[in-house]
Amino acid sequence: MFLISVRRNVCLLLLASMAHLWLGDVFAQSPENLPQAADYLGEIRRGADGKLTVLPKVEQAERQQGAEMLPKATMRVGVGEKISTLSQAASLAKDGEVIDVRPGIYRGQPAIWTQNNLLIRGVGERPVMLADGQSAEGKAIWVIRGGNMRIENIEFRGARVAAGNGAGIRFEKGHLTIQACRFADNEMGILTANNSDLTLAVIDSEFGEAPRHAGQLHHLLYVGAIGQFVLRGSRFQNGYLGHLVKSRARENHLLYNLLVDGAGGQASYELEFPNGGIAYVIGNVIGQSAGTDNPTIVSYGAEGARWPENGLYLAHNTLLNDKHDGSFLRFWREAFPAGLEVWALNNLTVGQGDFFQPAQGRFEGNRSALRGEMIEYGGLPLRLTNLSPLRGSVRPPGSVGAVELMPNAEFVYPAGSKPVRVTSHLSPGAFQ
Repeated sequence: MFLISVRRNVCLLLLASMAHLWLGDVFAQSPENLPQAADYLGEIRRGADGKLTVLPKVEQAERQQGAEMLPKATMRVGVGEKISTLSQAASLAKDGEVIDVRPGIYRGQPAIWTQNNLLIRGVGERPVMLADGQSAEGKAIWVIRGGNMRIENIEFRGARVAAGNGAGIRFEKGHLTIQACRFADNEMGILTANNSDLTLAVIDSEFGEAPRHAGQLHHLLYVGAIGQFVLRGSRFQNGYLGHLVKSRARENHLLYNLLVDGAGGQASYELEFPNGGIAYVIGNVIGQSAGTDNPTIVSYGAEGARWPENGLYLAHNTLLNDKHDGSFLRFWREAFPAGLEVWALNNLTVGQGDFFQPAQGRFEGNRSALRGEMIEYGGLPLRLTNLSPLRGSVRPPGSVGAVELMPNAEFVYPAGSKPVRVTSHLSPGAFQ
């Protein structure tokens, strides 16, 4: 009996101890007694280089709120919708509409947009506006004559008109932003009016496949004498006789684009500013093919000055020449009696050609590389190898007024750009 009593007491003591420990643990884990949480650094993602990175909390919040912040459609266009054609949509749209265009091929549906504050966007797979022999006012697939308009994720194809300058988009009034669109097989991809009140921004878009009409100049993007032109993260290829990009704008910002004609291209200039103006050309890849129609890659001032202020600022571009000779840059100094300031800083040339030094301005940090010193992407020599002696060989380019010439992004395929962090180990060209 004594042994049984002792064992019973021991068991009771053990149970009491366990209960005490359990209750103490519950009390310690109550909300007011929890240990302070570790700092949350952010969502972990694997980058394009395969390395794990932390997505900043601010960016995460933006991404989470992005879908909620997108404006809701006020009109839907396409098969199965009440409004089935873009011609109908353009005639019915009101100021401030948000127009969603369903995937599909929209044949022969020209449109004239005169409304203000429109957003027209393709949803899902990019819808195609196929000219199919039709045009708006004998000018383009779409004519833009409104104010503050944005077009996203639409393809424009096959524009032809009697004058030979049929455009995917003819831009004639207001402020227009083109985002993630594609222009192919048009006599002109985008063609603008000559009006200094106009501003055009083309972001993350693609242009190519110029028609092969002998004797006609089909520019992939032709900007008239407008106030401001911005081109960022966009790709141009396969021109014919005309230029990849031609701009008469008063102020130009060309940032992180791929303007390379390609093996089958026969463009004239890859980039031209015929009337001068202010041009900031930063972080681009610009290249001509062996079959080019003109041996100059970047041209400035060939048709004389139009604007009171002029200057070309060419920094951290990679200039490719597949022709046996030619000019990476040519400018017509004599067309500017008041003088012409040209800065050419930290550019990288690949191939044979002349890179003329300006009489007025800065010419520093420009380097040449052999194709074997470059890493190729998509058949193009874009990035210096890690062992290249040119790595870290240049100094920061500085700024022009409020415009910083140091690149803070780089082009990504098939179109777009991504931010990059530039260190003091600075290399020439568009890719660090």
